[in-house]
Amino acid sequence: MNPTHLIAWFDAHARTLPWREPDTTPWGVLVSEVMLQQTPVHRVTGVWTEWLARWPTPSSLAAETPGTVVRAWGKLGYPRRALRLHAAATAIAAQHDDVVPADVDVLLALPGIGAYTARAVVAFGYGHRVPVVDTNVRRVVARAVHGMADSGPPSTSRDLSDVERMLPGTRPASFSAALMELGAVVCTARRPRCADCPVAGECAWVRAGRPARTAPPRAAQRFAGTDRQVRGLLLDVLRAAADPVPRARLDAVWVDAPQRDRCLGSLLVDGLVEQTRDGSFALPGERAAAPGS
Repeated sequence: MNPTHLIAWFDAHARTLPWREPDTTPWGVLVSEVMLQQTPVHRVTGVWTEWLARWPTPSSLAAETPGTVVRAWGKLGYPRRALRLHAAATAIAAQHDDVVPADVDVLLALPGIGAYTARAVVAFGYGHRVPVVDTNVRRVVARAVHGMADSGPPSTSRDLSDVERMLPGTRPASFSAALMELGAVVCTARRPRCADCPVAGECAWVRAGRPARTAPPRAAQRFAGTDRQVRGLLLDVLRAAADPVPRARLDAVWVDAPQRDRCLGSLLVDGLVEQTRDGSFALPGERAAAPGS
């Protein structure tokens, strides 16, 4: 795959996303990567912009209560990510002089930072030559390099090795971003637009006649009626309240009592909800507002 062609295509056609602006700090990249986990881009852009305006440094976020951070997370979903980001910000402020580390292994030592996020921060936040592999990249490499319709089961060593061999010495982060963009908007899973692909002429899958995928398509995840939905409804009540909430207000959000109780219990275990001494419920760090707590 010719890196020059792909980077030129990216420069001309990449989506305008706020965290791609040249003045974005490594902290801004870290926030974007955490928010984008399992969440579509269009749901993240506005929240990311608000967060960076409100908390431009790790220490500014670390100074907030976890409950404030969960409240600001809003409807992005998977709110434990907000707590992990708050914990990472606290560690960066205390252990790294408020500067996001530029080393993958040091980032991995921070709470809640996994291998993909660490590599993405080093690549996109600092421009270093580090392979970054997500689902879109794996699909592009599987097709363009290996001639397969789908990437099959992940293999960390193989996937990183594939991408590292492709990284150019100049603008490696732009190349990685271009691979992701290509998989997100052109080389998509269900309806690839090969006519619009800048590397179609050298794509092994196209040359092989675009053979059909061998793995069955993944079923869409159900949301309605799941514990995820119920947890979200319970958190909605707490985010909208200025003070701790009595149990009756939480009981009103879902008719299935066993499921509701199970979900409330899991929120308590995850640290997303706390119970006051008078039996009310609040976001973490906000119990002091309860009478007699």
